[in-house]
Amino acid sequence: MKIKESAENYLETIYMLQKGAGAVRAVDIANEMDFTPPSVSVAMKNLRENDFITADAGGFIILTEKGYKIAEKMYERHEFFAEWLKSLGVPEQTAVADACKIEHVISAESFAAIKGAVSLAPTS
Repeated sequence: MKIKESAENYLETIYMLQKGAGAVRAVDIANEMDFTPPSVSVAMKNLRENDFITADAGGFIILTEKGYKIAEKMYERHEFFAEWLKSLGVPEQTAVADACKIEHVISAESFAAIKGAVSLAPTS
């Protein structure tokens, strides 16, 4: 199932926040992504309706297995491309911005091939 880039970004943000703080609320997502709380609320409703997240009685957002898999994939791609671009001399801000774009459009096959080729490349 293909999901929208915006949904992938929300899932990745939830994943990163959970890795750092453990518990995530909509306000944390709004602050991290610099979005308004109403926008995040609408997005969380859509993610919940599509079984990517759940929310407990305290308002904490939890990735479902389905959401976790997508978030983990996006995070891995983002980290890989950001680090790779920085290693090529791309300034950090540009590398991170470009990685955020690349992670959503590259196929699984191309990502695996690039990742394999980069890890096999000799270091200087």
